[in-house]
Amino acid sequence: QVQLVESGGGLVQAGGSLRLSCAASGRPFSTRAMGWFRQAPGKERELVAAISYSGGSTYYADSVAGRFTISRDNAKNTVYLQMNSLKPEDTAVYYCAMKRLPYGMGRTQNEYDAWGQGTQVTVSS
Repeated sequence: QVQLVESGGGLVQAGGSLRLSCAASGRPFSTRAMGWFRQAPGKERELVAAISYSGGSTYYADSVAGRFTISRDNAKNTVYLQMNSLKPEDTAVYYCAMKRLPYGMGRTQNEYDAWGQGTQVTVSS
């Protein structure tokens, strides 16, 4: 059974930074792409960033490109999301997710079948 445990959310002022972490277990981490999604109140869940199984490829939503950085440490079974220059519109519950099938990159929600419990990020203006 796959377990994904996020940490690092919280309250920050606009312009500030946060680093989210997601520790994975139960499935070979180094063969799976990972993604960070977010869901704001009243909105659909959206893909924020994704990283390939090796870390060699990354994807970012236009809304966060240049401000967020996704990375992974396969030795620690952990994926990170460094969030800089945060804006109030970044306020949401952030979820990490693991791609169902090995290798490749996951750019659509349907490719992910394991989810963390979510961590709240609140950016005040």
